[in-house]
Amino acid sequence: MLEELTRLVRHESPSHDKRSLDGLAQVLAERLTSLGGRTEVVENNAGGNHVVARFTGPDQKPPALVLGHFDTVWPIGTLARMPVREEEGRLFGPGVFDMKASLVMMNQTLEVFQALDLKMPRPLIVLYTSDEEVGSPGSRPLIESLAGECEFVLVLEPPLADGSLKTARKGVGRFTIEIEGKAAHAGVSPESGASAIVELAHQVLRIHSLNGASAGTTLNIGVVQGGMAPNVVPARAVAEVDVRVSSQADAATIERDIRLLKPVTPGTKIKVEGRFSRPPMERTAAIANLFARAREIGLELGQKLTEGSTGGGSDGNFTAALGVPTLDGLGAVGDGAHAESEHIVIESLPPRAALLAALLLSL
Repeated sequence: MLEELTRLVRHESPSHDKRSLDGLAQVLAERLTSLGGRTEVVENNAGGNHVVARFTGPDQKPPALVLGHFDTVWPIGTLARMPVREEEGRLFGPGVFDMKASLVMMNQTLEVFQALDLKMPRPLIVLYTSDEEVGSPGSRPLIESLAGECEFVLVLEPPLADGSLKTARKGVGRFTIEIEGKAAHAGVSPESGASAIVELAHQVLRIHSLNGASAGTTLNIGVVQGGMAPNVVPARAVAEVDVRVSSQADAATIERDIRLLKPVTPGTKIKVEGRFSRPPMERTAAIANLFARAREIGLELGQKLTEGSTGGGSDGNFTAALGVPTLDGLGAVGDGAHAESEHIVIESLPPRAALLAALLLSL
């Protein structure tokens, strides 16, 4: 597993580098084909290609879907300062935790099935995408289409810090608030202008006040820009807002409140753009039942599985929002996603792969 993982990590694959992504997509497609999959490289002109592999099982049952991604947040050349290395039982490297270790777990699980002639109780679809880290703009239709065929979805994202699986995730929204004011000379005729920055300050406080409007709702004004010179009343100012919500109802309420913002400063206008790019993954009864079954299977392996929620989004948000039971956080144990300390705990690979295998053989 470490040999395969090292090869994948050394093949750098940032989300916006189509050449590198397409090269890795081909590597993964060939690997899945060698494991018995009927594999297709799905062309994506807007970014890297995606990989779909279908494995046979009893045709009378709907398939299972396993989701993973091979794009990372790390630019080409990161390996020069973050080389793949082992240290004190951990493997470090860009993308090792999020989420190339998970792809290796899936590949090795299929290799074991092939070697031992183990039959799954239903067909299996494996989807590896190239744009998860940037919101899955190209792969979302493919994810949702495949999920619509399936009985349940297993997502290979990293678990929570304590190894817990994820049965709920917040929805993610991004909005841009643009203020149009009126420029004027700040010393000669300031009264003839309308400050976009002053108006934006009012709106920032209004948006910030929406934090906690319902349980789990958070809004963060992360970027603010405006003005052109100290002696000019600013005619334009912009804020970028990150929104996280726990339910679809909360998403609708917050989006309505943001779009209904009204100017306070005379002579200014407000323009709102953006949307929720990922719906919430709500812990439904179907998801709870799927976790309960997984917990039983884990106990047979001597693993006491726990569950939890996270504020981050994944492709599991899309499948759960369709009503397809989804279990997330099945990847390797580690830490430092998107940080220079990114690593996995090496000894976690076999038991987490065993859990994945047992789920595919038992669910």
